[in-house]
Amino acid sequence: MMDDQERGLAIDLVVVGAAIISDGRLLTAQRAEPPRMAGGWELPGGKVDPGESDEEALVRECEEELGVKVRLDRQVGGDWRLSDTAVLRVWTAGLLEGEPRALEHLALRWLAPDELYDVDWLPGDRPVIDVLAADLGAPR
Repeated sequence: MMDDQERGLAIDLVVVGAAIISDGRLLTAQRAEPPRMAGGWELPGGKVDPGESDEEALVRECEEELGVKVRLDRQVGGDWRLSDTAVLRVWTAGLLEGEPRALEHLALRWLAPDELYDVDWLPGDRPVIDVLAADLGAPR
């Protein structure tokens, strides 16, 4: 299977997301900004900085956004296309230290499998949630 770079699609921005799962529930975060995304729900994470691996960026983002240390487990899918030049890469993760706090978000919410579709997911996260829902045994 060819990846985006092999197909000639440039990737200028990599965004990483953490599917933090604890006691069978998924942590989600409500965006505070930018205005066009404010109020939407997403998996915590952010942009990969130059010189950083995807995994390093995700661990850093969880510390900055949530005040927690996480252990990354497995990548969920490959590159989830956000735009012509941006992709989202997601890992399942577990908490190693700390209790998540909404340091950069409006709110945080732990969702049980049957609650995964109770929030207004941002469009870029929705396909990932569909895969996670199947993994968690969520009703559709």
